[in-house]
Order: sequence, then structure tokens, then C-alpha cells
Amino acid sequence: MNQSTETIDPTRRLILKGAAVPALVGFAGIHFGLTPALAAANDKYPEDAFRQKSIDDTLKLLYGKTAEASDKVKLDAPEIAENGAVVPISVSSTLADVTSISILVAENPNALAASYKIPAGTIANVANRLKMAKTSNVIAVVEAGGKLYSATREVKVTVGGCGG
Repeated sequence: MNQSTETIDPTRRLILKGAAVPALVGFAGIHFGLTPALAAANDKYPEDAFRQKSIDDTLKLLYGKTAEASDKVKLDAPEIAENGAVVPISVSSTLADVTSISILVAENPNALAASYKIPAGTIANVANRLKMAKTSNVIAVVEAGGKLYSATREVKVTVGGCGG
């Protein structure tokens, strides 16, 4: 019984393994939709916008324009927040082509509390728990179709906001 076996050079084997792993990861990324997620991770974090004190300066840095009030932006927030450290806020919109949602708190040390990029084809709905320094207007800003729309609600803070 004579078996012929072909031997593979160990260096060649390492090269083949090394090439196969990135190829498989690339195929898996495309198949499971990881490529858009990786592209989104490269978007620049709006660090300067989170440092602004005023609503106007924040909107200028984030979007370069002002927002108009719209009944198609729904802002859910309590009328009275018993604990300013955890104020539940949610924002949704029936506008088409929403690309981002931002939440601002006028009387906080920094106006921008949260900013979300909304992927295409996604329902425009976000929720968060914010820290509020004191009674203030909360403003939801929705970017849709290249325009800005907003909704505002006053939230009265009774105890323990982010100011103490």
C-alpha cells in the first residue's frame, strides 16, 4: 500500500492562513451588516458641541442653522421631575428622512445633553435619562430632509439636579 502525500511548506501554510482570516472577517462583515456600523464609528464625535453653554452656540456647531417648532416632533418629559439626577426624556418624530436627534437643556452647565445619528430606514425614536441642574426648558431638535425641527417642554426640577 503506497500512499503519496504532498507536503506543504510551513511558510506557505502561514501565508494562506494569514490571508484567509481577513477575507473571512470581511465577508462576515458584509453579510451581517457590520460595514455600515464601522463607517458610522468613523463619524466625528461632536466634542465641541457638548462643551457649549448656550442653545444657539450648540445648534450652530452641530447643524449650522436654527430649528423651527413643529408638531411632528414629539417630546415626552415629566412636568415635574422629583429627582433632577434622572429625568426620563423621549423624543420621536413622524417626519420623513430623519438623520439626527439632539436633546438640549437650556439651564444646564452645558446645553447639549444627548445627540443621536439616526440610520436611514430607522424609526426616529430615542429615549434617555438626563441630569438636570434646575427647572429648565428641554428642547428636542430633529434633523430631517436637511431642515431642523424642534419641540420644547419646561421640566420643573424639585430635588438633586446636577448642580447639587
